[in-house]
Amino acid sequence: MSISHDPSEYIKGLQQLLISDKKRISFLFGAGSSMAWKDNDSLTVPSVHPLTNDIVGNLSKELTYKILFDDLKEELKDKFNIETILSNLEQKIGVVGKSKLNGLDKEEFNTLIKEYKEKIQEKISIHNEFDYEKAESMVQVDFARWIGQVDRKFPIEIFTTNYDYLFELGLEYCNIPYYDGFSGSYKPFFNSESIEDMNFLPNQTKLWKLHGSLGWQLEESTKKIIRTHSSGKDILIYPSILKYNNSKKQPYEGLMDRLSNFLKSDDSILIACGYSFGDEHINARIETALNTNTTAHVVFLYYDKYEVDPTITFKLNKHTSLSNFSITTDNTLFNFVTGKMHGTWRRKKNYKYRLDESDSIYEAAIANTKMSVYGIRGAVIGGKYGEWKLKNEPDKDASVNIDLYFDEDFDDSKEIGSQEIGSEGWSGKGDFTITDFSKLVNFLSSLMPINEIHSWSKNAK
Repeated sequence: MSISHDPSEYIKGLQQLLISDKKRISFLFGAGSSMAWKDNDSLTVPSVHPLTNDIVGNLSKELTYKILFDDLKEELKDKFNIETILSNLEQKIGVVGKSKLNGLDKEEFNTLIKEYKEKIQEKISIHNEFDYEKAESMVQVDFARWIGQVDRKFPIEIFTTNYDYLFELGLEYCNIPYYDGFSGSYKPFFNSESIEDMNFLPNQTKLWKLHGSLGWQLEESTKKIIRTHSSGKDILIYPSILKYNNSKKQPYEGLMDRLSNFLKSDDSILIACGYSFGDEHINARIETALNTNTTAHVVFLYYDKYEVDPTITFKLNKHTSLSNFSITTDNTLFNFVTGKMHGTWRRKKNYKYRLDESDSIYEAAIANTKMSVYGIRGAVIGGKYGEWKLKNEPDKDASVNIDLYFDEDFDDSKEIGSQEIGSEGWSGKGDFTITDFSKLVNFLSSLMPINEIHSWSKNAK
């Protein structure tokens, strides 16, 4: 039986959780949060495909590497990205022995991998472009401002797989004290004992970087993990087949334990955004923790939209052939002229959505009612999938609030000046928008006046 979920009902529940000062609230952010932007001055990390093309393009200037990457493009096809490339290179090292593969010997593969990782670090070191004039264009600054808006019984905890400094920049710009597991001043060192104690620095925001960070290095003389200036020696869990094994080492094991311990605490909620559910070692920790007697809940804000082949339609003003026509375009609407005949050629983007039975996050949420997945067009809530659909058509005053989290499908029956009358009318369907990190932060910012009222009421009591 087909069911639906009303986004207005679930957003109210989420709102109540976020303004509560008694809940343990944490966030899990993936690569999508570093891609979020407000305007042209926003500091962002490129998405996977541009990042892959940039890194491969730079390394391919050496002919031997170019030949190798060309072979990998043919071998990996549409799965050619920074993670599969690195995994493939590491696998080749394991079998190359004393011979050669793709024209490279073992030492040359090691050199290539080293250069490849350095290029990744270089491309994500966007903090080098930071200045205070650009700060207000950063989504992470708005997020930090929301964190600092109200006192909480339990501090906000941020878990992230990102290496960059964007959250650090946001928190420091807003003067929000935070703790990331390191202690000291001259050479801050990773303090594993503090990760185990949930009450360590109880009033400070926590920032846990599950895959490491720029500037984390192993000091050979002391065998300590220290925080210093970023260089080619940074220890990171790179996106490859080895990341699961690497996550079992310190400091990563301690950080993963922190995630597990948080979810085993009473009245805790983890909100994930910009995270694609692609890291099995993190997913396993979440699912295992939820299978205990915890009262925790995890909400995945899942950006599952992707583009497929567009639809192109032609409309002629008069019957004519399409030979010898000229085109002008703004990327979506094309005008063509054939002699004295005129018409339009429209390119419409088509999208699909990953949240279905074939998706691993769908299966996980169906099997565990403590896990909810809010996709763009539908959601898995309480172990059941349903399409997003408003039960009641919002009135004019309420639509402003709805616009913060839901974009209703366009109803062409109400288009002003439309010559074609739609037949379906209002459907209640649409896009759940806060799966995008920047839209999530806009929604959080809208709660700030509510937080102020809540704080005043608390102080009055």
